Amino acid sequence: MDILKAAVDWARAEVFSSVFFIVFGLAFVAAGIGFWQLGKTEIARAYIFPSLVAATLLLAAGLGLFFTNQGRVTNFPAQYEANPTAFVRTEVARAEKVMGEYELAIFKIIPVIIVVAALLTVFVDAPLWRAIGITTIALMAVTMLIDSNANARVIEYHEQLMQV
Repeated sequence: MDILKAAVDWARAEVFSSVFFIVFGLAFVAAGIGFWQLGKTEIARAYIFPSLVAATLLLAAGLGLFFTNQGRVTNFPAQYEANPTAFVRTEVARAEKVMGEYELAIFKIIPVIIVVAALLTVFVDAPLWRAIGITTIALMAVTMLIDSNANARVIEYHEQLMQV
């Protein structure tokens, strides 16, 4: 098994995954602009700010992940050639850390945020708060969708590392 190839493939998959954050961020920007330009009702106008905030968060996450993992794709070969054993140890530690973060964020925190946002939407009658609740649910759903796939990839990558 070529661990360097597995590491580079994992980093490239993460780069590809980050593009989805960017695409969804741009979709939220388009929605915000659409609500700003076309929104005639109070509830439609209430979505402008929450949509743009969600877009900013998704774009920041996507761009951050893109540049971080793009750097890994180019740096992995040199790191591996310098010290293969240290490279594998570092990657095992990184994978275990990421798996722990995903376990907490994806499967515990995000569902709680979705429940709170849903309750906010049901029990608060103000248009802005309903828009915030619905936009938060959409943002968290997008995050869960992308990160659950990334979680599966990092688990597989960790298994490959452990075989070495």
